[in-house]
Amino acid sequence: MTFEQLKPQVETIIKNSNSLILHDCLLQICELLEANISYYNWVGFYFRNGNKEELKLNAYVGEPTDHTIIPFGKGICGQVALSNQNFVVPDVAAQDNYIACSITVKAEIVIPIFVNGENMGQIDIDSNTPDPFTKADERFLEFVCEQVASIL
Repeated sequence: MTFEQLKPQVETIIKNSNSLILHDCLLQICELLEANISYYNWVGFYFRNGNKEELKLNAYVGEPTDHTIIPFGKGICGQVALSNQNFVVPDVAAQDNYIACSITVKAEIVIPIFVNGENMGQIDIDSNTPDPFTKADERFLEFVCEQVASIL
């Protein structure tokens, strides 16, 4: 399924979010992306943990992870929490500050979620395929993050 075909499905999940708790809405988005994009092997949302300088895992789909709390600055997600920038990692083995979740992960993309200009969280996607992410992935995931921001 193409990104353009997925966008209305993401919008429908968001539109129906008032009948769901946030976690369930996010989980539906994770399931949609993981099921329809072959190289999205782990899809999850991290959010700032209150006033702490750390991220807390919310909904995700994929192998279980020990990384439910990530300090700002640590790993790709922690770096995005500080930089407020998209981070695309074509080869996780080449990253010094990478937190390994699984030996099968080859690439990662993290896109921040902004609410009123403030970085509130991020979508994190791991891929078992080397260097799969393109600018189209970035644009699509920015769209997903904008949709999520509308319900935060």
